Amino acid sequence: MYGKLTKSGKHLLDPMERVSEVLFGLIMVLTITCSFSIAGAGRTEVRQMLIGALGCNLAWGTIDAAMYLMARFSEHGQGIVALRAVRAAPDPKRAYRIIANAMPPLLASVVSLAQFEEMRQKLIQTPELPSRPRLSKDDWLASLGVFLLVLTATLPVVLPFIFIRETTRALRISNAIAIATLFAAGYAFGCYSGHRPVAMGMLMVIVGSALVGMTIALGG
Repeated sequence: MYGKLTKSGKHLLDPMERVSEVLFGLIMVLTITCSFSIAGAGRTEVRQMLIGALGCNLAWGTIDAAMYLMARFSEHGQGIVALRAVRAAPDPKRAYRIIANAMPPLLASVVSLAQFEEMRQKLIQTPELPSRPRLSKDDWLASLGVFLLVLTATLPVVLPFIFIRETTRALRISNAIAIATLFAAGYAFGCYSGHRPVAMGMLMVIVGSALVGMTIALGG
């Protein structure tokens, strides 16, 4: 779920991560709104539903942000272990394999031996890293971004219940907004993953609706 941060720090979360977090938040809030019974529902019931939806995504956003930090902590640790392994490698070929394992397979397949050797030399000359992994400022900011994305995904779906007193109409508008958001997220997913955006948008609506239905059916 979690990719690496850019060195510049300008984009703490890559586009795919942002789309994923919005989807997670949207699916969680839909499990609340779609299971809401409008029969005889008054403002008190609507208020309780809103509190439940916001509370659910507050909890999920906090958990997801914590999991992000754990993933980043692990990545930092793996980097330290890999650097030490390269430096301690008994021969260059062993070091090349370690470097290749740390790279995407497609990228590693086009790197020449000369380039591997250049990377090995640079890694050997790299200043010693901390003895233990540590979370950076960017890691904490990115985890905050994860939390805010999950929480923000709640707002468009619940706003109709706040501003529209007729519960049936509010639910219909809320569902329409949710479908449009699912399509937009799928469209963005298609653009960034190299698939057909419109087809991915439609597929995301179907898959997202199925996941919501399954979650509700299982008591989530």
